Amino acid sequence: MAIQWFPGHMNKARNEIKEIMPQMDVIIEVLDARIPYSSENPMVTALRGDKPVIKIMNKADLADPKLTQAWKDYFEQQSGVKAIDFGNDKAGEVHRINELCKKLVPHKVGADKQIKAMIMGIPNVGKSTLINTLAGRIVAKTGNEPAVTKAQQRIKLDDGIMLYDTPGMLWPKVENENSGYRLGATGAIRDTAIDYEEVASYTAEYLLQAYPELLKSRYKIDELPESDWEFVEMAGKKRGCIRGGNQIDTYKMSEILINELRDGIIGRITMETPAMREEEEQMVAELRAAAEAKKAAKEEEKKQRRARARKNRR
Repeated sequence: MAIQWFPGHMNKARNEIKEIMPQMDVIIEVLDARIPYSSENPMVTALRGDKPVIKIMNKADLADPKLTQAWKDYFEQQSGVKAIDFGNDKAGEVHRINELCKKLVPHKVGADKQIKAMIMGIPNVGKSTLINTLAGRIVAKTGNEPAVTKAQQRIKLDDGIMLYDTPGMLWPKVENENSGYRLGATGAIRDTAIDYEEVASYTAEYLLQAYPELLKSRYKIDELPESDWEFVEMAGKKRGCIRGGNQIDTYKMSEILINELRDGIIGRITMETPAMREEEEQMVAELRAAAEAKKAAKEEEKKQRRARARKNRR
């Protein structure tokens, strides 16, 4: 599913971030632990350059703990990157973030010094809730929908840290269609911008392969079907999603599946692995190369047509 949802305030935020980035000492990037790859904004990497970054895998209480650990190990292999998991069950450990900031920029630790940390993340990743926990008070507006924060603000934390909050940002075009589906499933994109039935179909296909026992338990199905759409129809019948003519209301069941995934009701689920990231990045690179080759071929064809036209005029 191709995603191009980049409201005006996001473009404005990107330009403002680019302007103040040189002043920052450390970047805190908040990811969704259920989709660590798809929630990792490539613009953050481009904007931060070689500045150290703490990748916080938020909502880890909703994610598969084994895969959360696998992702932490994966990220920490990268230069200048520290990764920690965080969720509602670990609110008391929020001090770890301050400690990591000081470890990454020890030269800025001191009575008369201040660490400037910028916190970034895609919409609805739980950034504002995390900020309120860090600050110990309500300083950021929260809501279970994307793009709640619309402007930058500065929050003074303990330990000499000044936190620069930024609006949640996607990037102008999500090339990986798998990431588009996952972003839609977890609520990073406004529901008005997605097709519920398409997203539910993709989600069901993945869950049938990766978490069949959770589906059996939640939807009271003893023997799961092979296809995603058969599952949606079977679960819809179990849930009483029936419309006129005794037809299964697949749209209603799609809403149920997506909302129960988002709320963690189905179980602790992670929708991608480090191996999937490597495979999909290779796929995207190949598609991009093919598109560029096609564009170059068209330009060459135009050039040759113009040359022939000039020759004929002579």
